[in-house]
Amino acid sequence: MANPIGLQDGGLADPASTSGAPEEPGAPVTSKSPMQLAMGRLLKDKLTMVSAGFVVFFILLALTGPLAVKFGWIDPLHADSDLVDAFGLPIGKWGGMSGDHWLGIEPGIGRDTLARVWYGTTFSLLIALSATVVSMVVGVVLGIVSGAAGGWVDAIVGRIIDLTLAFPQTLMLLALASTGMILVQTYLHTPDGNVTAAVYVVIVLGAFGWTSIARIVRGQVLSMRELEFVHAANMMGASKARIYFREILPNLWAPILVTFTLMMPAYVSAEAALAYLNVGIKAPTPTLGNVLNGALSYADTVPLFFFVPAVMIAAIVVSFNLLGDGLRDALDPKSDR
Repeated sequence: MANPIGLQDGGLADPASTSGAPEEPGAPVTSKSPMQLAMGRLLKDKLTMVSAGFVVFFILLALTGPLAVKFGWIDPLHADSDLVDAFGLPIGKWGGMSGDHWLGIEPGIGRDTLARVWYGTTFSLLIALSATVVSMVVGVVLGIVSGAAGGWVDAIVGRIIDLTLAFPQTLMLLALASTGMILVQTYLHTPDGNVTAAVYVVIVLGAFGWTSIARIVRGQVLSMRELEFVHAANMMGASKARIYFREILPNLWAPILVTFTLMMPAYVSAEAALAYLNVGIKAPTPTLGNVLNGALSYADTVPLFFFVPAVMIAAIVVSFNLLGDGLRDALDPKSDR
């Protein structure tokens, strides 16, 4: 009669015999750190890896833009009126596409579309990166101080966050544009109007964009400040600055990294929106925002000139957002996609 409970020779069945893959005696048990587990989950996510590839491509594109201009590979400022007809439309099909102009030319002026989009990517990502860094630094510092100190410090920072959120960011950008640029020019001595406009946009975006990361960091610190390593640092007489930025801050890299990748595309979109409102870098210096703004009036007659910067902005935003979602899932496996 068959043994219904898996007894062999009067004892319980060997677990190795039921698993089909017996372990060798003395085989080492390998353990993985949280970072290794997160990297394993990230590498298995094909969509995130594809998005990361696109993000790297856009970063390389932005980094090589100034080099391409310096070595004469592209010229985003050169206008050639011989490439447009009497009505200002590009000569030839598909917006003037040719071997010399792979993505056509700009209507009315005759500047190369590829050169302007390529070089414009540099300025758009530079503005977005600068504004993100400002937001992250302010938000992380205030979030750590608020969560770790508690009490009246936490209350004051909370009220500052509420007050900042009460102001509409776009409206403040427009309302303070003239005065803000004058102050930037006066105190920072920026060399020209476009640099002044770029610095102003970075400052205002950073000044109104830090609240979300501050709240995230504060929530993490509220639970982290009760852990043993923080109590140990207090008992050893460590200063508050050391506890905040040497003990707590290194343990916040995961939410900071995820928030960074999600904030970057938001500022790329913000730059494009501000260019439409004539706030920011002005032509002929290209950004993705002002190139797209200049293409709006030719969307019907020369659709390629409109779609190239629009698709570039959309691709950057989607790639960064998908990368941020993938990082969040890999670093916090308990969260639902």
